[in-house]
Amino acid sequence: MKFSVVRETLLKPLQLVAGVVERKQTMPVLANVLVEVSNETLTLTGSDSEVELIGHLPLDECEEGRITVPARKLMDICKSLPDSAVIEFSLDGQKALIRSGRSRFTLSTLPADEFPNIKDMQGDLHVVVAQNSVRRLIDRTGFAMANQDVRYYLNGMLMEVADGQLRVVATDGHRLATAVEDAQVSGDLTQVIVPRKGVLELNRLLSDSDDVVELTIGTNHIRAKVAEYVFTSKLVDGKFPDYHRVIPRNNDKIIIADRLELRQVFQRASILSNEKYRGVRLILSNGMLQVFANNPEQEEAEESVLVQYQGDNMEVGFNVGYLLDVLGVVDTPEVRLSLNDSNSSALIEEANSHAAQYVVMPMRL
Repeated sequence: MKFSVVRETLLKPLQLVAGVVERKQTMPVLANVLVEVSNETLTLTGSDSEVELIGHLPLDECEEGRITVPARKLMDICKSLPDSAVIEFSLDGQKALIRSGRSRFTLSTLPADEFPNIKDMQGDLHVVVAQNSVRRLIDRTGFAMANQDVRYYLNGMLMEVADGQLRVVATDGHRLATAVEDAQVSGDLTQVIVPRKGVLELNRLLSDSDDVVELTIGTNHIRAKVAEYVFTSKLVDGKFPDYHRVIPRNNDKIIIADRLELRQVFQRASILSNEKYRGVRLILSNGMLQVFANNPEQEEAEESVLVQYQGDNMEVGFNVGYLLDVLGVVDTPEVRLSLNDSNSSALIEEANSHAAQYVVMPMRL
């Protein structure tokens, strides 16, 4: 096995593939990247047995073969070499040799046959959608995913395909985020839960371009083909909460506010909120929203902001961090905040669109 490649050509796919590899592994081979040369193509594969990423790049002169080498060490060697350096990779018995200029490195290897393989995946549902659309879905909702929750089905993102649309939903039990984009769909309505790591790695792979990503959804896996990469993730085996029941339908107190101004008000108030609970009180009156925060040190913050609102006075409490998370991903000049009473969840949306919806549960203060 032998090949040579320019550093920059190898570095990007190697960084993406090595990003899937966990530092602490139950199987030693999973700390390695699978390096294969076949048909004048170099294939790099990284896996943690739950998520797999394969990258391809063309080669000129090469000899075929396959081996696994330590992912982080190979990546660090490539990063440390100078720009435009030519990297020569070959095998010497049970060792991998890497040469570049006057530099020479010898890496340990493990047999390629020990590397797990989830290539052979069958899927009934195919979705073709722009890469920037999928990025937008993940960026708008990913913050609401749970992290290491005992309700394991919340540690991921629901993907729902129906009626020519791709919808994603994330919740940690305290807030919920959902967004939808148009897509080309062939297959029946389906709902799957993609694990948190799978969502984050897929997002790293996507660009902000209109180039498409092809999604294939099977019983146990989801696969994405993006340019020269094939990404595969196991699905979470569980039942996601019925998000339709969580989204308020009859909130009649409607507030329209300038997003940036509202965000700055919440940021300032949050400075003196309780560090553990981060609660703020919102007092609503005609044309005015007042925000109050205090903490156990008897410190207080009081803010007010002009809003479009006509209706009854009302007081409600929220975790200010949850409100700031939403205002950080909405990108329209104005936002619409819908409330019902002090015990009901708030619905936050872009002022003129229902494409993304955010539900935040109230706090007792």
